[in-house]
Amino acid sequence: MDHYDVVIVGGGHGGAQAAIALRQNGFEGSIQIIGRDPNPPYERPPLSKEYLAGNKTFERILIRPEQFWADKGIGLTLGEAVTKIEPEAKEVTLSSGGTVGYGRLIWSGGGDARRLSCPGAQLAGVHAVRDRRDVTELMADLDGGAKKFVVIGGGYIGLEAAAVLRKLGCEVTLIESLDRLLSRVAGEDLSHFFADEHRRQGVDVRLGCQVERLEGETRVTGVTLADGETIPCDAVVAGIGIVPSVGPLIAAGAAGANGVDVSDTCHTSLEKVYAIGDCAAHASPYANGAVIRLESVQNANDMANTVARAICGDPQPYDAMPWFWSNQYDIKLQTAGLNLDHDTTVLRGDPADRSFSVIYLRDGVVIAVDAVNSVKDYVGGGKLVKARASVSPELLMDTEVPLKDML
Repeated sequence: MDHYDVVIVGGGHGGAQAAIALRQNGFEGSIQIIGRDPNPPYERPPLSKEYLAGNKTFERILIRPEQFWADKGIGLTLGEAVTKIEPEAKEVTLSSGGTVGYGRLIWSGGGDARRLSCPGAQLAGVHAVRDRRDVTELMADLDGGAKKFVVIGGGYIGLEAAAVLRKLGCEVTLIESLDRLLSRVAGEDLSHFFADEHRRQGVDVRLGCQVERLEGETRVTGVTLADGETIPCDAVVAGIGIVPSVGPLIAAGAAGANGVDVSDTCHTSLEKVYAIGDCAAHASPYANGAVIRLESVQNANDMANTVARAICGDPQPYDAMPWFWSNQYDIKLQTAGLNLDHDTTVLRGDPADRSFSVIYLRDGVVIAVDAVNSVKDYVGGGKLVKARASVSPELLMDTEVPLKDML
């Protein structure tokens, strides 16, 4: 049986950064990344943007050139899933049946794309956008002549996919079950702006619609809504969130309900086992102390750095400010902080100018900013969030005063 000082499960952003950060912090022991994806670590955000659009090759979205891992003494076991953890023996079982021993285990399993559960969901031509294989299959449909798409889900993945498909000349209908886009992550001003923008770009945006079933015998040919309308299509893209990939951890006794629970140094309830990234539920000072999961590159990377420091003898609590971004058409949305439980929303600037910000406050304190085509507001707003600054709504609305000057 092979044995490594650190085994990292998952070769996404978190897993790759954990290995890199260990070496940067002086760790000299053996490191092995075990990833179910057959490809070396690559960036995920471009999958629904530049990679799908054909503007970036796969080599350009690699987190590091493939030779880097060997040069740093970091082993890669690709195309293998971890199916079982034996915490007392400090062993993991692989999907191929082999076992690997570890000194410490870092779980960076991420999540699986949530699949549609309606009749017809298993038909050919129904796509997720989670990994390279998903997007390769979607691109094959495009190359095969697919022109009419239904995108299900009005979150960032669905909107980004819709934007790229429109750029590629496809007809796009976007279905959202709730009454506005981005309803789980953004305020109404931002939701309305993106709905208007996608409609302006030719997307048929349907809000408050429920999908009843997908039509077709072997391949999807249409999407039938709860009101009986059938929307003809050549393919479907489902962007309806993820399911945290933590089954072996929970089966081994790790605590967790929505993902796996971790401490402020990302340690699970299992000895010598850490968890990071999309699947790690942690108490966040930016969420008023609530236990949350964050699905972002920033969170994965910063948690990876936290674990690396802890393993190398310099434990520091994880308290990084969350930030996110989304590119759609010529719009760049940048978000700093979390707007959970906000009680006040401030619109700074005019959405008609296609450069504005939405600022969120709780008890008079700035807790988040959504900046649309406004890097200065994103940077200045992030400083306000970090400082937990109290600023009056009237001052925040004054576009003549830079946010960075309001500290």
